[in-house]
Amino acid sequence: MSTFTEFGLEPKVLQAITELGFEEATPIQAKSIPLALEGRDLIGQAQTGTGKTAAFGLPLINKIAREEERIVALIMAPTRELAIQVAEEIGKLSRFKGIRSLPIYGGQDIVRQIRALKKKPQIIIGTPGRLLDHINRKTIKLDDVQTVILDEADEMLDMGFMEDIQSILKLVPEERQTMLFSATMPTNIQKLAQQFLKNPEHISVIPKQVSAPLIDQAYFEVHERQKFDALSRLLDMESPELAIVFGRTKRRVDELAEALSKRGYSADGLHGDLSQNQRDAVMRKFRDGSIDVLVATDVAARGLDVSGVTHVVNFDLPQDPESYVHRIGRTGRAGKEGAAYSFVTPREMDHLHFIERVTRHRITRKPLPSIAEAIEGKQRITAERLIELVDSGDLNEYKGIAIQLLEQYDSVNLLSAALKLVTGDKNEGSNIELTPEEPIRVKRRKPDIRSNGRKPSGSYGSNRSGSSNGSSGGGSYRREGSSSSSNRSGSSSYGSGKGGYNNSGYNSRGEGTRDYRASDRKPRTGGSSERRPSSTRTDN
Repeated sequence: MSTFTEFGLEPKVLQAITELGFEEATPIQAKSIPLALEGRDLIGQAQTGTGKTAAFGLPLINKIAREEERIVALIMAPTRELAIQVAEEIGKLSRFKGIRSLPIYGGQDIVRQIRALKKKPQIIIGTPGRLLDHINRKTIKLDDVQTVILDEADEMLDMGFMEDIQSILKLVPEERQTMLFSATMPTNIQKLAQQFLKNPEHISVIPKQVSAPLIDQAYFEVHERQKFDALSRLLDMESPELAIVFGRTKRRVDELAEALSKRGYSADGLHGDLSQNQRDAVMRKFRDGSIDVLVATDVAARGLDVSGVTHVVNFDLPQDPESYVHRIGRTGRAGKEGAAYSFVTPREMDHLHFIERVTRHRITRKPLPSIAEAIEGKQRITAERLIELVDSGDLNEYKGIAIQLLEQYDSVNLLSAALKLVTGDKNEGSNIELTPEEPIRVKRRKPDIRSNGRKPSGSYGSNRSGSSNGSSGGGSYRREGSSSSSNRSGSSSYGSGKGGYNNSGYNSRGEGTRDYRASDRKPRTGGSSERRPSSTRTDN
């Protein structure tokens, strides 16, 4: 795996990544970013949720000059939701460089979009239908575009956008860089690539399968602010000999290690900002048992091989399935059993199911331990350890003081005090709050809507078959919308919180706005959605 510092990105781009707290590139990012920085055309094939947005977003932001006042990059996405999500992530990654990006999609007031275009964005992220509307109105010109990115290309073609995509690409200068990203590579995608890409490099990332029969994998569904208490109870109940707790960011690792120490656990943190001497010191303490909980980021745990790790806890879900496989592989080694537990917030359930599908392994749901169960489990394990010591018989040096204590105190009270001392008081009532991390979410598809703001009539399935016959009596039509739903996590590394970028809010439905045709500039009235015959509609 590669770190982002290895790619030669500009300091301001790296600063944005560092501020977000991420160090390690996903496989698709590691393979795509160097080629994209060279200006190569490429086809990136990877499952959704593996960080494709950053794979094309970082090289794109890196090469655009802040002073540029033209549209120099065009990103096409199948739905408004994805266009918004990509724009948000581009905004986060370009925050220190000051690159201007704008999402363009159906369902939002087109007049509002025209006003935003006057602010001269350098990157346009749009759905094919609405992009064509702007091109026909001459509110978007593609004469200066140097980079084109087709995101979720298979989804766009499934929704019947082949003709629109071809029309748009023919208007872009031939001397450009084109990148196509797709989860699948059907024939129509291959034809599109042959037509518009020049000697593209084909990148395919196939996640590894989990083959870990000795690892007990389970998850707990908890809200973000319940995670720390859940971790405390889990550690109490399981009482691991050695445990690795994975956090998503360096900030998370620092806060979590400090919070565990405050609550009485022997824990320390490991991440990329530590010097080599500091890292060595932490690992030495973990290996010799001075600490029994290591809190780490993915990059810090890369190549980590410590025998005797009995538990792995994903305090934060990893950004992609390969990271999940890598994490849980720290336990269950050398023929020994291990346990891997994941904390999943309600909004991350789709991402967990995505990991299950890719790794082809069902992760069992378990109820969160109650305080009483945690205390009982902790006491039971402590009692078992005491019995082991008694059975060992190596207690002669302690027998003298034990006899004296028994002469002064009741044996039950004395043993109870010993259990309390050995068990430790973790003080669960202490108020510890961690900075919340944004959930990794899988976006659900919503239809692209033309400028009249109306949703097309008709019924659409959720099996990625956005194209359908227009009506029973007519020919086949390409619909502008589809409720086709597919799992897609945004640049897994970077979250997907809402935020306005260059007037990009999307609550406005655009009802009542007028739709001007490019030919006569007259308002078109009527409530029906636009339908046009399409000979290139594909059904998969």
